[in-house]
Amino acid sequence: MSIYAGLDVSDKTTHICVVDAEGKVLRRDVVASDPDVLAKWLNRHCPEVARVVLETGPLSTFLYHGLVERGVAVECICARHAKGVLSARVNKSDVHDAEGLAQIARTGWFKRVHMKASATHIDRAALRIRVQLITARTAMANQLRGLLKLFGLRMGTARTSGRRTERLAALYAQRPDLAPLFAPLIASMEAIEEQLHASGRLLVKRAAADPVCTRLMSVPGVGPITALTYTATIEDPRRFARSEDVGAYAGLVPRRNQSGERDISGHISKTGDRMLRWSLYEAANVLLSQVKRPSALQQWGRKIAEAKGGKRARVAVARKLAALLHSLWLNETEFRWA
Repeated sequence: MSIYAGLDVSDKTTHICVVDAEGKVLRRDVVASDPDVLAKWLNRHCPEVARVVLETGPLSTFLYHGLVERGVAVECICARHAKGVLSARVNKSDVHDAEGLAQIARTGWFKRVHMKASATHIDRAALRIRVQLITARTAMANQLRGLLKLFGLRMGTARTSGRRTERLAALYAQRPDLAPLFAPLIASMEAIEEQLHASGRLLVKRAAADPVCTRLMSVPGVGPITALTYTATIEDPRRFARSEDVGAYAGLVPRRNQSGERDISGHISKTGDRMLRWSLYEAANVLLSQVKRPSALQQWGRKIAEAKGGKRARVAVARKLAALLHSLWLNETEFRWA
């Protein structure tokens, strides 16, 4: 008899529900959110479980790889898709969610999520740290500008560290009493910028050592950060049947709402990996505005910019870049200038 299990994972505990092929609940339990504990429980109570399902979440990578190493037939499914099924219940609880996941495992009505290797998560962690440092620096810079305006002072276009220092010196000459007041904020910004430069050097070095990233950086507008973000997000290009599918994976294709005679094409979906979408958009912006050597992709994007505006052009070029990078990676070739 085939049996299936659902795992509703929380920070400390995991609710387990086991059902048979007919959907009848055979067993429920609550154990620690640890792959060794979960594997021992499953081997003890249902050693021939056909499929175990858990949702994506903070602990999904840790638990998934731990269970796979211990020989458990586990699948990780998209939490957004599972929510549609689990929300059919009137009352939400961990017990009901575990049972719902077990029923999803039994029916097979789910979309399997690609689980990245541990080495890939190291690169993604470094990229996320850089994004967080940029966010903190931007927030502090905006706070500095806003506070200076309270006293009728303006930073102007000073965006680099050197220009900021010069501008602040001129402003402090007008209001010397503000220098000690803003000193902690300025010191914090300088410390974050120092760490941001260190993080950037680490990522550039990592991209230069990767032959795939080096190949992708032959595309105009694509630098080491974009190349490393792309490889760390896609990981395996063969999991996409077509290169065009990568644009949809990054959330760069329009949403569609079609029923009967109604067929509405809206804004881009913005689903998938946000960091990848931002990197591709930034690469498209660099290609359209900063790259001097002309290319067919650049000319195509500029025609769209003239007809529909710069933002739509950058989105369209970003979608093209997603497909182009996938094709170069899969075919092991470099970009050829038209």
